Amino acid sequence: MNGTKPARLLDLGLRPYREVWDLQRAAHERVSRGEDPDTWIFVEHAPVITLGRKAKRGNVLASPELLAARGVDIVEIERGGDVTYHGPGQIVVYPILKLARFREVVPLVRALEGAAIGACASFGVTAERWSEHAGVWVGRDQICAIGLAVQKMTTLHGIALNACTPLDYDRLITPCGLAERGITSLTRETGRNVSVGEAKAALLASLSTTFNVRFEPPAEVACA
Repeated sequence: MNGTKPARLLDLGLRPYREVWDLQRAAHERVSRGEDPDTWIFVEHAPVITLGRKAKRGNVLASPELLAARGVDIVEIERGGDVTYHGPGQIVVYPILKLARFREVVPLVRALEGAAIGACASFGVTAERWSEHAGVWVGRDQICAIGLAVQKMTTLHGIALNACTPLDYDRLITPCGLAERGITSLTRETGRNVSVGEAKAALLASLSTTFNVRFEPPAEVACA
């Protein structure tokens, strides 16, 4: 892997959203100050609905009582976009990257989309961009959501690729506020169970190639 750049990898397994949100913001501070290299966080979340800066509350379809009964947290966050669900069986990746110029944001989004498309292709799934909305789609169904924030010229938040997550979460929300579009997963598209481990390995490989990085886990990970 000559010529690749090292990048710090935090692979956290299954963690609650708010815990990782705190860790993400702490990592963001260190990267923005140049104290840590670019950091990529991989995680599965316990069920949570996140509301971006442009989110419409009407896109949360379930009542607070139903969400509480199903153990689904709801959190307002600083990323762009509307409402998104995260849960087990979905791979969430937070790239904490220092940018030289703000105009690098759009190319970064396109690169993340490309990496997700490449990961899908490794399972024989043909996915594509949609010019009107960030993310990755199989036909009219979203398989990977993307939403970023940039503060201090350093990125926060990222992408969520559906590997084997149950797809009934569209009863809880209107995903990304797009009522006319659906959702899908690698498991649905391949007709077999695609485990988180399989999908994570494919996504790591695709991100490594797309961004020309070599992922290096730290000796230990502690939440902020």
